[in-house]
Amino acid sequence: MIRSFLFSPGDNEKKMGKASGIGADSVILDLEDSVAESRKSIAREMVSEFLLSETKPTVEYYVRVNPMDSTFCKEDVAKIVPSKPAGIMLPKANGAQDVGVLVNYLDILEAEHDIKPNSTKILPVATETAAAVFTLGEYAGITSRLSGLTWGAEDLGAAVGASVNLQPDKDWTTPYQMVRSLCLFGAHAAEVQAIDTVMADFRDLEQLKKVSDNARQDGFTGKMAIHPAQVPVINVAFSPSLEELEHARAVLALFEENPNAGTLQLDGKMIDKPHIVQASRIIALAEQIAAKNPE
Repeated sequence: MIRSFLFSPGDNEKKMGKASGIGADSVILDLEDSVAESRKSIAREMVSEFLLSETKPTVEYYVRVNPMDSTFCKEDVAKIVPSKPAGIMLPKANGAQDVGVLVNYLDILEAEHDIKPNSTKILPVATETAAAVFTLGEYAGITSRLSGLTWGAEDLGAAVGASVNLQPDKDWTTPYQMVRSLCLFGAHAAEVQAIDTVMADFRDLEQLKKVSDNARQDGFTGKMAIHPAQVPVINVAFSPSLEELEHARAVLALFEENPNAGTLQLDGKMIDKPHIVQASRIIALAEQIAAKNPE
């Protein structure tokens, strides 16, 4: 489970190097929005060389390529896959069809370069066009490469001509709340991670804590970051607290003591099978985090 994804521009070797030591679970080396068109080919070479130099990576590296309908996407994928990133982030994905095209590219490239089949994962940004919103239920079962779904508001806002997408209190306006929810349910329907989008105001860490806590409570499993300062806040928000762990252990212990019970009482509240599922998930996540960060 990846809690935090930190973007780093692919045409800046220094920033790529620093990003890997910030504490993010994953670093997204960007070839799209943070790179000017005149530097696309340069960034592609730099990202490839950087990945090849990372012989013992401490984070999972994804590469955000350019959109499928751009003139750069095929060249991005052809150059990057031989460098063996953990995955490809596909922006402006219009649904399962775009992911299917990318799967075909990856199948061919992995075979050509003697890379283990299906080892390159795919993370679509699944809401950046108006058409994409109507396809969020189509990702289930399309490929074992799919590692998650995330959503974006800025490109979608531009696509529909929205003047704002945030309310004065920094909550999303109604259309974007809907899109966020559809992404959440689409990810869970596909049984992959649901990743919340970036918060552009990287200085407001108090608001970041609020939206990250809310995202986890809603069912998101991680969040994108655009600045290193956001990473620690996101990691904490998407990690089980001691109180949650104690409660989860108590739930499982109670059902182990009463294996034939369908419903039990704990701390004055009724608990049943959904509580077992949630408790098991919390403990598994805590164990995974502990394994990544041994003391």
